[in-house]
Amino acid sequence: MVAFVVSLLITAVMVGIFYWYAARRPAEIGASWGEAMIWAAYMFTFIFWIYGVVPHQWLTWADNELNWRPDKLLFGPGDIFKPQAQGGWLPFTLTYLVIRDILAVILYNILLGLNIKMFMDWQNRGDKKAKADAVVPASDYGRPLLKEGAKA
Repeated sequence: MVAFVVSLLITAVMVGIFYWYAARRPAEIGASWGEAMIWAAYMFTFIFWIYGVVPHQWLTWADNELNWRPDKLLFGPGDIFKPQAQGGWLPFTLTYLVIRDILAVILYNILLGLNIKMFMDWQNRGDKKAKADAVVPASDYGRPLLKEGAKA
């Protein structure tokens, strides 16, 4: 459990570093070769971490400490998931190994969504500033200042 939680904490720190830098990096300035290489290595490490290490730590925790094996059946509270072979109503046998794999897929999807959001935020980081700069200045009375002949 400790390794899985630490892997999630390292992921949060890496995301925090990304957003800290993205907030300070002007969108209109191009990257130098060295800066591009550093961030390429950083993002490679991040992608390796979220798609390799974090799910591996989840699967290791579920297999070892939680002891979710294929022979451990899931009946649920009040035997609501009890299979027909055991006298229940469910037409298939549900094991903890299946639940472990479903949770791994959900973890992958959450991390994929985080990865896509980070890339979108990086690409759109200059748009918010451009929209804020596009605000029409106002007079002391709160009316917008327009050039002569401009239509309001």
